[in-house]
Amino acid sequence: MRLTTKGRFAVTAMIDLALRQNSGPITLSTVSERQNISLSYLEQLFGKLRRHELVESIRGPGGGYILARFAREITIADIIFAVDEPLDATSCGSKSECSSGKDGNLSGKCMTHDLWTNLNRKMVDYLDSVTLQDLVDQQRMRQLNQVPQTSSVMMQKKTDSLSSVIV
Repeated sequence: MRLTTKGRFAVTAMIDLALRQNSGPITLSTVSERQNISLSYLEQLFGKLRRHELVESIRGPGGGYILARFAREITIADIIFAVDEPLDATSCGSKSECSSGKDGNLSGKCMTHDLWTNLNRKMVDYLDSVTLQDLVDQQRMRQLNQVPQTSSVMMQKKTDSLSSVIV
Protein backbone atom coordinates (compact mmCIF):
# COMPACT_ATOMS: atom_id res chain seq x y z
CA MET A 1 0.00 0.00 0.00
CA ARG A 2 1.58 3.24 -1.16
CA LEU A 3 0.49 6.62 -2.26
CA THR A 4 2.82 7.36 -5.15
CA THR A 5 4.20 10.70 -6.29
CA LYS A 6 1.28 10.97 -8.71
CA GLY A 7 -1.21 11.41 -5.87
CA ARG A 8 1.13 13.41 -3.64
CA PHE A 9 2.09 15.84 -6.40
CA ALA A 10 -1.52 16.26 -7.55
CA VAL A 11 -2.63 17.19 -4.02
CA THR A 12 0.35 19.53 -3.54
CA ALA A 13 -0.28 21.27 -6.85
CA MET A 14 -3.98 21.65 -6.10
CA ILE A 15 -3.19 23.23 -2.73
CA ASP A 16 -0.81 25.63 -4.47
CA LEU A 17 -3.50 26.52 -7.00
CA ALA A 18 -6.19 26.96 -4.33
CA LEU A 19 -3.94 29.18 -2.18
CA ARG A 20 -3.61 31.60 -5.08
CA GLN A 21 -7.11 31.22 -6.52
CA ASN A 22 -7.97 34.89 -5.96
CA SER A 23 -5.02 35.97 -8.12
CA GLY A 24 -6.57 34.64 -11.32
CA PRO A 25 -5.31 31.79 -13.49
CA ILE A 26 -2.05 30.20 -12.34
CA THR A 27 0.45 28.81 -14.83
CA LEU A 28 1.82 25.33 -14.33
CA SER A 29 5.33 26.71 -14.74
CA THR A 30 4.89 28.82 -11.58
CA VAL A 31 3.49 25.83 -9.68
CA SER A 32 6.41 23.77 -11.00
CA GLU A 33 8.94 26.30 -9.72
CA ARG A 34 7.28 26.83 -6.33
CA GLN A 35 6.72 23.13 -5.61
CA ASN A 36 9.77 21.71 -7.39
CA ILE A 37 7.66 19.38 -9.55
CA SER A 38 8.53 18.64 -13.17
CA LEU A 39 6.49 20.79 -15.56
CA SER A 40 5.83 17.88 -17.93
CA TYR A 41 4.62 15.76 -14.99
CA LEU A 42 2.27 18.57 -13.89
CA GLU A 43 0.92 18.85 -17.43
CA GLN A 44 0.02 15.15 -17.36
CA LEU A 45 -1.61 15.43 -13.93
CA PHE A 46 -3.56 18.58 -14.81
CA GLY A 47 -4.84 16.94 -17.99
CA LYS A 48 -6.44 14.29 -15.79
CA LEU A 49 -7.64 16.83 -13.22
CA ARG A 50 -9.24 18.83 -16.05
CA ARG A 51 -10.96 15.75 -17.50
CA HIS A 52 -12.41 15.08 -14.03
CA GLU A 53 -13.62 18.70 -13.89
CA LEU A 54 -11.54 19.65 -10.86
CA VAL A 55 -9.68 22.41 -12.73
CA GLU A 56 -10.34 24.55 -15.78
CA SER A 57 -7.73 25.80 -18.19
CA ILE A 58 -7.79 29.39 -19.40
CA ARG A 59 -6.03 29.96 -22.72
CA GLY A 60 -4.21 33.01 -23.99
CA PRO A 61 -2.22 35.77 -22.35
CA GLY A 62 -2.75 35.71 -18.61
CA GLY A 63 -4.02 32.16 -18.91
CA GLY A 64 -3.37 29.19 -16.72
CA TYR A 65 -5.46 27.01 -14.43
CA ILE A 66 -8.22 27.76 -11.94
CA LEU A 67 -10.29 25.50 -9.74
CA ALA A 68 -13.45 24.30 -11.47
CA ARG A 69 -15.32 24.20 -8.15
CA PHE A 70 -14.93 25.78 -4.75
CA ALA A 71 -12.08 24.27 -2.73
CA ARG A 72 -14.57 23.24 -0.06
CA GLU A 73 -16.34 21.05 -2.67
CA ILE A 74 -13.21 19.14 -3.73
CA THR A 75 -12.11 16.26 -1.55
CA ILE A 76 -8.64 14.79 -1.44
CA ALA A 77 -10.17 11.50 -2.60
CA ASP A 78 -11.48 13.34 -5.69
CA ILE A 79 -7.96 14.50 -6.52
CA ILE A 80 -6.28 11.15 -5.93
CA PHE A 81 -8.82 9.18 -7.92
CA ALA A 82 -8.74 11.75 -10.74
CA VAL A 83 -5.05 11.02 -11.34
CA ASP A 84 -5.74 7.25 -11.32
CA GLU A 85 -4.04 6.66 -8.00
CA PRO A 86 -4.97 3.22 -6.69
CA LEU A 87 -5.53 2.98 -2.95
CA ASP A 88 -5.49 -0.70 -2.24
CA ALA A 89 -3.90 -2.38 0.75
CA THR A 90 -4.79 -5.89 -0.41
CA SER A 91 -2.22 -7.92 -2.30
CA CYS A 92 -4.89 -9.27 -4.65
CA GLY A 93 -6.24 -5.98 -5.96
CA SER A 94 -9.45 -6.48 -3.92
CA LYS A 95 -10.43 -9.59 -5.88
CA SER A 96 -12.60 -12.10 -4.06
CA GLU A 97 -10.23 -14.94 -5.00
CA CYS A 98 -6.81 -14.16 -3.54
CA SER A 99 -5.59 -17.14 -1.55
CA SER A 100 -3.46 -19.83 -3.14
CA GLY A 101 -3.90 -23.35 -1.86
CA LYS A 102 -1.21 -26.05 -1.70
CA ASP A 103 -1.59 -26.79 -5.40
CA GLY A 104 -1.24 -23.11 -6.38
CA ASN A 105 -4.87 -22.73 -7.35
CA LEU A 106 -6.87 -19.82 -6.04
CA SER A 107 -9.08 -20.92 -3.20
CA GLY A 108 -11.07 -17.93 -1.97
CA LYS A 109 -10.01 -15.07 0.25
CA CYS A 110 -6.73 -15.03 2.12
CA MET A 111 -6.90 -14.90 5.91
CA THR A 112 -6.22 -11.15 6.07
CA HIS A 113 -8.34 -10.09 3.08
CA ASP A 114 -11.11 -8.53 5.18
CA LEU A 115 -8.57 -6.61 7.30
CA TRP A 116 -7.00 -4.97 4.22
CA THR A 117 -10.38 -4.39 2.56
CA ASN A 118 -11.60 -2.58 5.68
CA LEU A 119 -8.40 -0.51 5.72
CA ASN A 120 -9.05 0.46 2.08
CA ARG A 121 -12.55 1.60 3.02
CA LYS A 122 -11.27 3.66 5.97
CA MET A 123 -8.57 5.31 3.84
CA VAL A 124 -11.10 6.31 1.21
CA ASP A 125 -13.56 7.51 3.88
CA TYR A 126 -10.84 9.63 5.49
CA LEU A 127 -9.61 11.14 2.21
CA ASP A 128 -13.22 11.81 1.27
CA SER A 129 -13.73 13.69 4.56
CA VAL A 130 -10.81 16.09 3.97
CA THR A 131 -11.44 18.92 1.54
CA LEU A 132 -8.97 20.97 -0.42
CA GLN A 133 -10.17 23.96 1.62
CA ASP A 134 -9.18 22.14 4.84
CA LEU A 135 -5.61 21.82 3.56
CA VAL A 136 -5.55 25.41 2.30
CA ASP A 137 -6.70 26.65 5.72
CA GLN A 138 -4.07 24.48 7.39
CA GLN A 139 -1.34 25.88 5.14
CA ARG A 140 -2.44 29.47 5.79
CA MET A 141 -2.34 28.84 9.55
CA ARG A 142 1.20 27.48 9.22
CA GLN A 143 2.21 30.58 7.30
CA LEU A 144 0.60 32.86 9.91
CA ASN A 145 2.30 31.02 12.75
CA GLN A 146 5.69 31.46 11.10
CA VAL A 147 5.33 35.23 10.68
CA PRO A 148 4.98 36.12 14.39
CA GLN A 149 7.91 33.88 15.33
CA THR A 150 10.11 35.55 12.74
CA SER A 151 8.90 38.99 13.82
CA SER A 152 9.49 38.27 17.50
CA VAL A 153 13.04 37.07 16.78
CA MET A 154 13.72 40.23 14.79
CA MET A 155 12.13 42.35 17.53
CA GLN A 156 14.28 40.62 20.17
CA LYS A 157 17.43 41.29 18.13
CA LYS A 158 16.46 44.96 17.80
CA THR A 159 15.74 45.16 21.51
CA ASP A 160 19.08 43.49 22.33
CA SER A 161 20.90 45.92 20.02
CA LEU A 162 19.14 48.89 21.55
CA SER A 163 19.94 47.66 25.07
CA SER A 164 23.62 47.32 24.24
CA VAL A 165 23.66 50.88 22.85
CA ILE A 166 21.94 52.30 25.96
CA VAL A 167 24.30 50.49 28.38
